[in-house]
Amino acid sequence: MNSHYRTRRRNGFTLVELVIVILILGILAAVAAPRMFDTATNARTSATRHSLSVVRDTVQLYRAQNGALPGELGTEADLKADLATMLSGPFPRAEVGNSGDTVRIQTSGANLTPSGVQSWAYDTVSGQFIVNHATGAGW
Repeated sequence: MNSHYRTRRRNGFTLVELVIVILILGILAAVAAPRMFDTATNARTSATRHSLSVVRDTVQLYRAQNGALPGELGTEADLKADLATMLSGPFPRAEVGNSGDTVRIQTSGANLTPSGVQSWAYDTVSGQFIVNHATGAGW
């Protein structure tokens, strides 16, 4: 009779083993999930930084070719018309903060600070171009 119990094979997992595995998977999911869901935010931030770089380079290229900064008339339409010939496609959108492609025009030459509801801010005197939202102020 003792030999019968010794030769008996185990065919499955115990409840304790299953609970431990589920607990470990839960901990891994809790650690990994925030990193996965933050990817979309990182992508929007990267896209906005790239768009900002493109527009700043386009402003400098316009200045080099025309001897003046774009948007001398002080309107958003004038700025976009001046840069349209140098951009391959539509005016870039800001994907963070005040998302869209609207531009606040400033004509004072003072440092730009984020304010208002427009996506971007541009100074026609200094050529400074920024994301018009606190999240992109340091870019």
